[in-house]
Amino acid sequence: MKLYATVESLLKNEPNFVTDDGDLKKWVIISKAQNCDTELISLLLENPEIKTRFFIPVKDIMVFNQALFIEFMEQKNYLNDSFTAYKNKIGLTIDGKFLNQRNEVALVWPYKDCILEGGQSREEDKREEIFFNEILAQDEINQLLDPKVFTNAKTYSPLTPEGGIFEGFTRNEQGTITDNLIIKGNNLLALHSLKEEFAGKVKLIYIDPPYNTGSDSFGYNDNFNHSTWLTFMKNRLEVAKSLLSSSGIFLVQCSFHQFAYLKVLMNDIFEKHLCDFNIQVRHPDRALTGDKEYNDVVEYLLIYSNDIQRKMPFQEVLKTIDDYTLEVIINDDVVPEIIKCDNKLVEVYYPNQYKVNNINANENGLKKISIRGSIREKNSSGRFFVKHLEHLKGYPSETLFKVPDMGDDAVSYRYFYSAPDKKKNGGYFQGMPTSSNITKKQYSNFYNFEKEYNNVSKQGGVEFRNGKKPEELLKFIIELFTNTDDLVLDYHLGSGTTASVCHKLNRRYIGIEQMQNQIDLSLTRLNNVISGDSTGISKSVNWQGGGSFTYIELKKYNQTFLDKIVEAKDSKTLLEIWEEMKNKSFLNYNIAIQKQEEHIEDFKKLEFSAQQALLISLLDKNQLYVNLSSLEDKDFECTESELKVTKDFYQLKK
Repeated sequence: MKLYATVESLLKNEPNFVTDDGDLKKWVIISKAQNCDTELISLLLENPEIKTRFFIPVKDIMVFNQALFIEFMEQKNYLNDSFTAYKNKIGLTIDGKFLNQRNEVALVWPYKDCILEGGQSREEDKREEIFFNEILAQDEINQLLDPKVFTNAKTYSPLTPEGGIFEGFTRNEQGTITDNLIIKGNNLLALHSLKEEFAGKVKLIYIDPPYNTGSDSFGYNDNFNHSTWLTFMKNRLEVAKSLLSSSGIFLVQCSFHQFAYLKVLMNDIFEKHLCDFNIQVRHPDRALTGDKEYNDVVEYLLIYSNDIQRKMPFQEVLKTIDDYTLEVIINDDVVPEIIKCDNKLVEVYYPNQYKVNNINANENGLKKISIRGSIREKNSSGRFFVKHLEHLKGYPSETLFKVPDMGDDAVSYRYFYSAPDKKKNGGYFQGMPTSSNITKKQYSNFYNFEKEYNNVSKQGGVEFRNGKKPEELLKFIIELFTNTDDLVLDYHLGSGTTASVCHKLNRRYIGIEQMQNQIDLSLTRLNNVISGDSTGISKSVNWQGGGSFTYIELKKYNQTFLDKIVEAKDSKTLLEIWEEMKNKSFLNYNIAIQKQEEHIEDFKKLEFSAQQALLISLLDKNQLYVNLSSLEDKDFECTESELKVTKDFYQLKK
């Protein structure tokens, strides 16, 4: 902010650059910069800071960085004037071309080229956000996004439900961490900390971010305007994209409030848009709340991939017997073997005693018997087949079994036979026929989860009043796009639904959350899962409990001073803390230490609570975490346990 004020103050010294209202003639300044006007360049060279920012030293000559200065002038909305505002209305441009000259759709907003940390924890709630420009604040951005130190590592398992001592990460043959991870900290910074270890290794990313509705009851800093929200999303989408595997899938759930904006943004970031799922989350007849003009019943799942060749998977659907025009033909002289299964007298025919032909086949001396009904496990014949699988598999491959009293038609029997590949699958029996009993069906893009949304309150044993997603929805998504042991990431973890479903489905997971109350919910919920939680999808997957996960936090720095300020009992202690803050803490950019010192007597006259509030306000909330580069720095006081978990995570030498 100092640079902005410096440029503005300097340029206002030249009357030709100022309007009658005292505003800068931005268009005049940009025009002069484009023409390398000596008057403008001479003026800029007078200020050392501006000279350093916008001029490049080449031997003994200072070369004007024209492009950078023009970009600076065009981007800064503090320099907006009526001319510029009108010009933007009549012709937005990209790369020198007006939008109506280009075929593609572009999403342009004031902070597109900025990094927004986006505070969401309680101590950062509703703070004034700082936008770091990618060109002008490169040093600040590098420091902000540098990998962080980890702290407070714990391992949760059936034996350590309160969190046991962290012994170290488990790794696979490729050296990648295989532990399930729950990470507390700012999700942008946590994602950048994950890059070195997990880049290109995540199979599925699902997020349920703040919807930016303007009236949410989220505890998040959810009152962003469009441009701030888009910057918040863009920063995180870009780094999360680098974590996806080559065929990985990225899903974002959102409401209509940001759907259109988000889709254009994601089109720009990802290689391929696969599909949008429309999820019915409310009943159309549900009573409207007072602040709504109509009842919105649908939310959206935007589905993207880095792989330009990636396609949506198909459903594998078992065909019914009715899909086949087949018949069983049994030799007239055959006397079947009779076995008893579940009080049913089952006829057994060996492979050389029958044939399967087209329905119109007719051979002399053979008896025709039509096949009817379904082979799907949900019907009675399927249940019989599964129930007696072990009992029947002692027979040769392709043995035929005629089971009486099944089905509700006139025939009242069903046939089963052992699969031809019995030796390979240990005698697994299938309904007849087995050669092509699976078909592929495309997925619809509309799903009704309204009933499931109405039954989420008790899932996981935790209460999360707004935004809690049903486990059934996450099960559908995770099973659709991943296999056992694949890695799933959710960096807006909330109440922990994604992690809980992954745990029950035997997927590895990483969950990131910043707000302490939601971390508490996730830890409670996952402990319930480990203990055998019976809610949600537990019954459908026969969940019995077990497993483990590791909990870690990003180590905070300025938070140390916050804690000291809150714990202080008198003004003397606060003054001691202030002395330490001057030397070691990160203070807000707009704080002049010397002015604080000049008015220290006024500070001493304040009430104790006001003194605390003032010192807390002086701390830069964007510098709460300790960078990995400071791990060995004694000023940051990293403990032995912090050294252990951090070095283990980044595989640093001991």
